Amino acid sequence: MEEWDLAVLGGGTAGIVAAKTAGRFGARVLLVESARTGGDCLWTGCVPSKSLIAAAHAAQSVRTADQYGVHTSPTTIDDAAVLAYVRSSITRIEPVDSPAAISAAGATVVAGRAEFTGPATLRVTDDAGTRLARFRWALIATGSAPALPTVPGLAQADPLTTDTLWDLTELPRRMAILGGGPIGCELGQALARLGVEVTLVELADRLLGKEEPEVGALIAERLRAEGVTVVTGTGVDRVTDGTLHLHGGETIEVDRILVAAGRRPRTTDLGLAAAGVRCDEQGHVVIDDRMRTSNRRIYAAGDVTGTLPFTHVAGVQGGYAATNALLGLRRRIDYAAVPWVTFTDPEVARVGATLAQARHRHGTRAHAQRLSHDHVDRAITDRRTDGFTQLVSGPGGRLLGATVVSPRAGESIAELAAAIRRGAKVRDVAGTVHPYPTYADGPWNASLAQLRADLTAPLPARATAALRALRRALHPIRSGNR
Repeated sequence: MEEWDLAVLGGGTAGIVAAKTAGRFGARVLLVESARTGGDCLWTGCVPSKSLIAAAHAAQSVRTADQYGVHTSPTTIDDAAVLAYVRSSITRIEPVDSPAAISAAGATVVAGRAEFTGPATLRVTDDAGTRLARFRWALIATGSAPALPTVPGLAQADPLTTDTLWDLTELPRRMAILGGGPIGCELGQALARLGVEVTLVELADRLLGKEEPEVGALIAERLRAEGVTVVTGTGVDRVTDGTLHLHGGETIEVDRILVAAGRRPRTTDLGLAAAGVRCDEQGHVVIDDRMRTSNRRIYAAGDVTGTLPFTHVAGVQGGYAATNALLGLRRRIDYAAVPWVTFTDPEVARVGATLAQARHRHGTRAHAQRLSHDHVDRAITDRRTDGFTQLVSGPGGRLLGATVVSPRAGESIAELAAAIRRGAKVRDVAGTVHPYPTYADGPWNASLAQLRADLTAPLPARATAALRALRRALHPIRSGNR
């Protein structure tokens, strides 16, 4: 029977980082992947979607160039060329996540399936047959898959998901997107900019429901301004012959439907019961703060855990799980300081608590400082004042959360994530000199506004007045030539 220090199930971001980390430690590492290494991020998620967004941004830039006095001919979209560009981005990044790259880091990669047969054993099946393996530690990193709502007629309409969208060779004329979360908003705006008539349907009463309420309203307004039909507060009753029948009787005629209404963990057929690994009601593998499952020999990382469904989180979880298992460390992730970005235009970047969450925890001691980007000079020069920055602080002025809505907000949020992680106060952000003019002026100016508000509060104002009076007394204005 084969023996491994670490057996990794799944070759997406979490599995690759774990396998490479363990391989560099000199461990005997087995990684088993049933499809393609690289996972959803490379093949159906981050890479293709951001490539499509880049093409859409280029089209929008040409389309709106006249506002800067730059006049161009009418914009035309070559669907085939755009989709070829998307595939070329995948091809360029693929070698980094390839079996060869993983093997170069010291891990053995098997294209096949793995199933637990006990608390410390696996059955591995590939083209060569089936064999048993024993492990000291294992990592479940099998990710998630798009979930299909139980709407009558939807399955028969051959809906697209983020798994199948990228197989298209041309874009449809009319598309309905079910789901107004980050994926639905990103792809809805990008496809509309590339000439698709997009209808975005969200069951909740606003888009991007996990963000501050103002964010959903702002993004909805921006999408509508770019031609997207945004329908919130309603769902789909049934689908018949290219027609969506909404709650209330409204109908929408479409050529294709894209489902972006959630994901489900890939935890079936893994033998988790035999391994003693517990899952929650949604099928996510339950982990503790060190990424350990109910079987202390087995860890889990990435989307399969149902924590935060982001590639950067999966990578960190995978790396921490490998080091915790092999080196006996107790590394934990501070999820309160994990930022994320919705790559609409403007981008929506967030870290930490919303104002509502902070007030639930700290009551009236939590408050927010909101700065419109009408007051950010870089936004004015770019004609991009449609965003804002909001800083949420708690007792003692500690920074608890932040939202930035602007171009390149994803870059601005990193500084605020670092501040939250080290327990910094808003005044610490204000005390850091920022380059001018940049979009980072949004967070900086918001922190300065909060600092000014703090200094004009009754107690600090009295202290300031007393110090000013003392200084005047000690340094009187003198007459004469001295």
